[in-house]
Amino acid sequence: MPIQDSAAWLADYQKNLSRMQANAEAASASLSRVGGRAASPRGEVEVEVGPSGALTDLRLSPAARALEADALARLILATVHDAHRQAGAQVVDIMTDYVGDGPALQLVRDNLPVEAAPAAPRQEDDYFAHPGIIS
Repeated sequence: MPIQDSAAWLADYQKNLSRMQANAEAASASLSRVGGRAASPRGEVEVEVGPSGALTDLRLSPAARALEADALARLILATVHDAHRQAGAQVVDIMTDYVGDGPALQLVRDNLPVEAAPAAPRQEDDYFAHPGIIS
């Protein structure tokens, strides 16, 4: 390889490295703004999650007081799960722009929250034990 070709190759390599670094910084900045927000179907619970998926805000309406502790806990977890899925969709959108649709993006998709399983049907006894909660 002649010296001139080596210099051109090195310049091209440095240009590619600079472009990759700029893309990585842009992706990092975009990912730092990811978040999700969700509310329960009847509005008893509202949550927000940040870029890491950590819960950043939790609001309970007065109607949440009517729920039994276990039901409220399940509702909070389901609502947080919805917010996680929102944030995950944002991550997929951002990463698609930087890595395209391929193995790297599939790795991201494989590590996102899955759809929540449907709630178990309520038993007749539940209605008598907790008459104020009808779903």
